[in-house]
Amino acid sequence: MRNELIRGAFTGETEGTVSEEYRALIDECAEKKDLPDAQLLRLLDISEEADEAYLYAKAREVRERSYGKEVYLRGLIEFTNYCRNDCLYCGIRCSNAKADRYRLTGEEIAACADQGYDLGFRTAVLQGGEDMHFSDEEICSIVREIRAMHPDMAVTLSIGERSRQSYEKYFAAGAERYLLRHETADPVHYARLHPAHQTWETKKRCLQDLKDIGYQVGTGMMVGTPYQTRDCYLADFRFLQEIDPQMIGIGPFIPHSDTPFAGEAAGSVTETLHLISILRLFFPNALIPATTALGTKDPFGREKGVLAGANVVMPNLSPRGVRKKYLLYDGKICTGDEAAECRFCMERRIESVGYRVVVSRGDYRSSDSENQEQ
Repeated sequence: MRNELIRGAFTGETEGTVSEEYRALIDECAEKKDLPDAQLLRLLDISEEADEAYLYAKAREVRERSYGKEVYLRGLIEFTNYCRNDCLYCGIRCSNAKADRYRLTGEEIAACADQGYDLGFRTAVLQGGEDMHFSDEEICSIVREIRAMHPDMAVTLSIGERSRQSYEKYFAAGAERYLLRHETADPVHYARLHPAHQTWETKKRCLQDLKDIGYQVGTGMMVGTPYQTRDCYLADFRFLQEIDPQMIGIGPFIPHSDTPFAGEAAGSVTETLHLISILRLFFPNALIPATTALGTKDPFGREKGVLAGANVVMPNLSPRGVRKKYLLYDGKICTGDEAAECRFCMERRIESVGYRVVVSRGDYRSSDSENQEQ
């Protein structure tokens, strides 16, 4: 499998040579971690396979400078698919009457984390819709229980937009990381993907609150959503520079059949991989996952994500009985697997492309503490 996967653009075994203009742009971006707007937009327009190969190779070089060949596991626990929001692209949006709703109990969530620890996970990601059934006190109790069972296990929350006071409570309880994808930083585009009561200003405020409190913050965007333009990507990059997150997650848009975007085209895997590499050049120390959406769109999508510069994978620790109910988009993979299946399958896949899964919290490494976990 490895020989088939890494041929061509991922090895540089391509016909033709890298254009001098493109090589200069990539080298300048890797050195300065920035480009003017016009040059950044040019960097997004890759037309030659040799240029693409050079981009991927440079991204791997940059990520290996900070993280070597290590790839970090995050154990995903999708604990509720109830959501108060009505995002036009999402399968668990509140107006989707066809969604088969569920909630895990605190005991079930802790049991998933415990199982994950035994399988070598040192990060549990508690992800759900914006389900206000879970009070701040309940969330804090679950976080405390996991940390009490396994003090060396990081807890990441991904439960949406909350008040600053709520975020402070979770942090005090022991949650050190928070994922809140912004999806698009263009306010006009944001308004076309969400109902009027969900605003870009609220999303931005939440991310700034999380940074101010001291979380390791993750955000990111979808690739290929309806109405998205190159200028939208430019807005995303400038916002990411402004917020300076520790984690950046991007994946291709995949439509869900029970949403207003059911008939829209899916995002491009290739464009997603290009953006992963460019983000790696801009943010050399970021933790960037090769997402499940990549693996859903392409059988080797997650491996290709790692070869494009990603250094995180997120196997599923959710109970097998609920996995098919947490469908943000159609066709999601690994919904029938057991937790151990997901974990060891992922390890083999990562090894097949020359990297290695490590048993580690996989904390962000800042420039002044490179190669030392925080």
